[in-house]
Formats: sequence, structure tokens, C-alpha cells
Amino acid sequence: MAPIEPVRSLRRIRDGIDRVDDAFVVLLALRQRLVRAAMLAKDAAGVTRRDPQRERVVRERAQWLGAQLDLDTADVDRLMAGVVGVARQAQGLAPDADQGETVVEATMITAMPNLTEFRDPSRNDRWRWLPPPHRVAPLLKLLPQSMQCRVLDAVIGRVLAAPVASGALDFMLDRRLGLEVTDLGLRWVFMLRDGRMQAGDGPADAIVRGSATDLLLLASRLEDADTLFFQRRLVLTGDTELGLTARNLLDRLDWADVPLGLRILLNHGARIAQSARSEYRVRHPETSRPRARGTSA
Repeated sequence: MAPIEPVRSLRRIRDGIDRVDDAFVVLLALRQRLVRAAMLAKDAAGVTRRDPQRERVVRERAQWLGAQLDLDTADVDRLMAGVVGVARQAQGLAPDADQGETVVEATMITAMPNLTEFRDPSRNDRWRWLPPPHRVAPLLKLLPQSMQCRVLDAVIGRVLAAPVASGALDFMLDRRLGLEVTDLGLRWVFMLRDGRMQAGDGPADAIVRGSATDLLLLASRLEDADTLFFQRRLVLTGDTELGLTARNLLDRLDWADVPLGLRILLNHGARIAQSARSEYRVRHPETSRPRARGTSA
């Protein structure tokens, strides 16, 4: 029987590997979104989608960085060949290298689906047991408001540390911005106090309302604010100038400044909530029509 301490050590190491793997997938999904944006820009400019020189630059840059990190450049190149192959597929191009370059096998990555298009319908089934948010709301109300605010203070303190330090949030001085999660019955008010953003309660100058799922999609950047507000899945009331200024600031917030663990948590949480909502609507079409003012199930 293996000693307990080495077993625990192995478990911690594997947990770390799992988190790195999660980061790989999240980063690949983000890269695919950027690839699609580049494809649209190429089409608008009348530029051909296939750019062999750009592909070589991408792979050479990765090899150089790998060498600085004491990685085998051949291993790095195999990895990047797969990434480039996935990008080609996302643009409707042949995944094989047919531009006179050496074909590098990267079977595992090139066989991966296009994350921005492919969704296996059966994936929703795994979350069918999740209840709609309004059924969870009574349990969440048992958490004291002070405890909720302490958690939010810790999160937004890290995420908004740079904007606060640079003065980008000075417009929030003496202003109060509310956030309501309609289907969970949760409400917080954010204010700039003592050099940091803090969560509390009370009246607000402006309020953003939306369902838990739509707010998660916004926070994870799987949906953009313009779409959610246009579709009335999010609603802004009160001082609209304050709300729009805050929204524009968050839009400009560098996603890389958000802690990696939080980015992964938001991404997974948003996808799970979206899948659960889709499955619930399929099973309960008569009760799950989207409601106005961001209160969909």
C-alpha cells in the first residue's frame, strides 16, 4: 500500500494538471473566436483567408518562446501545427498543410472539433438535473447579505485593482450602481469607497437587471452587452449615463487581468447555466418562454 503523503502529493499534482488542461481548452476557445473575427476582417478587406506566411510566423514565434522555456522546439511545433490546423478549419479551409511545408502530425489537436460551431446536443443532458434558478433562490436568501458582500469584495477587489489604481473608476465616487439577479432574488449595490470598489445594499443611482444565466454569459464574455441589452435580456434603469459608463469600462477591461482561475470558473459556469436553461426549455416549453426584463429561466 502506498504511503498516504505521496498519494496526497500525487493528487495535488494531478489537480494542478487538470487546471492547466482546463486553461488550454479555454484559451483554445478564445483563440477560435479571434480567428473568426480575423476571418471576417479578411473577407471585408478582400484578403484571402489562407496566409502561409502568417502561419509560419505563428509557429516560429512559438518555437522561439518554447526555446526560452527549455521546451523541445519540435514538440512545440507539433502542438502549434495542430492549433493552426484547427484555425484553418474554423475558416472553412483544408486542415492539411498544402503550401509546400512539411506536414507535421498533430492528430490529437487537429481532430478536435471547431469549438465555436460544434455543440453535441447530448451535452445538455448532463445538466438536466439542475433546477431553474428561481427554485434555488430561497436557499441563497439564507446566506447573510454581509457574507455575500465579503465574497464580492474579494473578487472585484482583484479584478478591478488596476482600473481603481489608474483612476479609471473615479466616476463612481459618490455614485451607487446596483446589480439585480432577478431569478435568484439577489441584489447588490457597488460603490467606490476608501480607494476600492465595495459591495453593499441600499438605494442605487442606476440598476442593471438580468437573469443569472445572462449575467454569467456577460461576465464570461460569451455574450456581449449590446446583444443582451438589445434583446432585453438585460435592463438598465435609473441614471443611464452612469450605467453605460460602467459598462464601457468593463468592456475595455483586459480579460488577461482577470485571474485565470476566475476566468475558468466564469466560462464553465456560464456554459453549464446556458446548457441547463436550454434543456429546461426543451422539457418545459409551455413555462420557459423568455420573459421581459431579463427574467428568463
